[in-house]
Amino acid sequence: MKNTEIRSLSVSEIAERIVAEQENLSKLKFAHSISPIENPNRIREAKRLVARLKTALASK
Repeated sequence: MKNTEIRSLSVSEIAERIVAEQENLSKLKFAHSISPIENPNRIREAKRLVARLKTALASK
């Protein structure tokens, strides 16, 4: 998700997206701890997306 797409969302949509992405991140971490996932960079990307969403929420 790009920053322009994030900025176009409303505050409630951003909050919902943060919850969904945090759940996705926890699932990725859990899957990686059990057996290494194919692309561990997905964890980093998920963390960065959550951070972008939180920053956009704080700025609004």
